[in-house]
Amino acid sequence: MTALARPTNGRMIGGVCAALARRFGTSATTMRVIFLVSCLLPGPQFLLYIALWILFPSEDKARTAW
Repeated sequence: MTALARPTNGRMIGGVCAALARRFGTSATTMRVIFLVSCLLPGPQFLLYIALWILFPSEDKARTAW
């Protein structure tokens, strides 16, 4: 199981979708499309993205912590 950390390479805005894609074994593009489609549904998707951006450490910071 990989640790959830926002990668330093391949991220577009905050790296949340790239981190989730790496964790679930899918491409970052697929995860981004899923997120964009989910934004069409009612709910706090954007707030969840911001919360995960704050909670997930950056990959370079997570590497020094281990």
